[in-house]
Amino acid sequence: MARSIQEIMQQASVIPVLTVHDLAHAKPLAHALFDSGLRVIELTLRSPIAVEALVEMKRAVPDLIIGMGTVLTPGHVRLCVDSSVDFLVSPGLTEELSTAMMGSGLPCLPGCATTSETMQAASVGFTAVKFFPAEQSGGLPWLNSIRGPLPDLRFCPTGSISAELAPTYLAAPNVDCVGGSWIAPSALIAEQNWAAITKLAKSATQMGAN
Repeated sequence: MARSIQEIMQQASVIPVLTVHDLAHAKPLAHALFDSGLRVIELTLRSPIAVEALVEMKRAVPDLIIGMGTVLTPGHVRLCVDSSVDFLVSPGLTEELSTAMMGSGLPCLPGCATTSETMQAASVGFTAVKFFPAEQSGGLPWLNSIRGPLPDLRFCPTGSISAELAPTYLAAPNVDCVGGSWIAPSALIAEQNWAAITKLAKSATQMGAN
């Protein structure tokens, strides 16, 4: 079922940002996150098996909402449209990528790091953006400042956000959710330490649920 990006963000609070390098990890990882109460995740295209991992995770847990991140080109967008991706996430936004994302028919979170980039995203119709890299680009003070000129735009800050920082970001009036890799870091996935990931995921579900 098609969902708007607002509906997806409001179900998220915290979106785990994941990179899966071994297809055998996809099913147990999906269960560890979903069974802990998380409903939305982001897989990155930083692995050659990213699309296969997404398909496997969706097969294992059909109700899991999975976005594809590190979308950089129109070709990446086409790849995602042809799979079972629920939404698209990019670290930045070029004119070509903007056109492809808007034409994909999928909910999108384009990446922005400056006021100008955010204004450009809003001007072409994006209603929510990924603020990335959040901590390096001004953090909470920047988010508070942007509320004046762009009061209706919603944000998902991502980038060096830890379990300790996440609640303060989630308290910001223009933030619907945050993205973070601390919930399922690559080391824990490689170790197949599903118990540790489950513990981190359960803690994330308690952070500023929308």
